[in-house]
This record gives sequence, C-alpha cells and structure tokens, in this order.
Amino acid sequence: MPLSGIKAVLIDDSNTIRRSGEIFLTQAGCQVVLAEDGFDGLSRIIDHRPDVIFIDIMMPRLDGYQTCTLIRNNREFKTTPIIMLTSKDSLFDRAQGKLVGSDLFLIKPFSKKSMVDAVIKHTRGKQEEDSNGQ
Repeated sequence: MPLSGIKAVLIDDSNTIRRSGEIFLTQAGCQVVLAEDGFDGLSRIIDHRPDVIFIDIMMPRLDGYQTCTLIRNNREFKTTPIIMLTSKDSLFDRAQGKLVGSDLFLIKPFSKKSMVDAVIKHTRGKQEEDSNGQ
C-alpha cells in the first residue's frame, strides 16, 4: 500500500468530498481523520499530528486560507504539507494559496490517483524514514 503509515487530516464542509477523500486515501493505506470546518480541523490537527493536511478553500466560519495561515503560524506544523482542495482555479486563488503557505492545489472533483500522487509527492521523506525504521 503506497500510503502505509501516513496520517492525513481532511477538512471540507462537503460530506461527499470528505467521504470520497477518506475512501481514496484509506484504500491506499493512509490513516484519515475528517473535519467539517477550519475550527474543527485545527483541533484534529493538534490531536492527531498528521503528515499531510487537505483543506477546502470555501468553508463557513473559517475558510481554507485562514485555516492554512493559522496552521503555518504554529511552529510544530510549519513544514507539514498542506494541499488545498478547490473548485476555484484562478491565478488569484493559486497566488493566495501560496501566500498563506499551501504546497499544492487539487482541483475538485479530484481522482483517487491525483490525491494519492499528491500525498506520495509531499510525504516521500516521511515514508523513507518509516521504511528505514526511524
């Protein structure tokens, strides 16, 4: 399983997106924790210390950009890969994502392959450490 030993938090206000992402990632061996919004997501990140974080941009209360900024301001999660999930793919959105510290944009609807490939790309070092018994 390509994502064995990897922990992910997936934050999205859409139940369909949360469930799709959970299925795709768990089938690849990833442990997945779900959150419905940015506030919920922040507490799940603190509790579970994921290797990768997926964040929807358009959410009520605390949007993805605000959530990403708060995560990046925490010393423990400064380098944790953050993948933004969005149906918005403008140059402005990508620039805003980079400004707040996201590592990648995944456009909805995403495929299992694109999601798994994104995790592999951004957690390669972690997977090598785990396979070497570190």
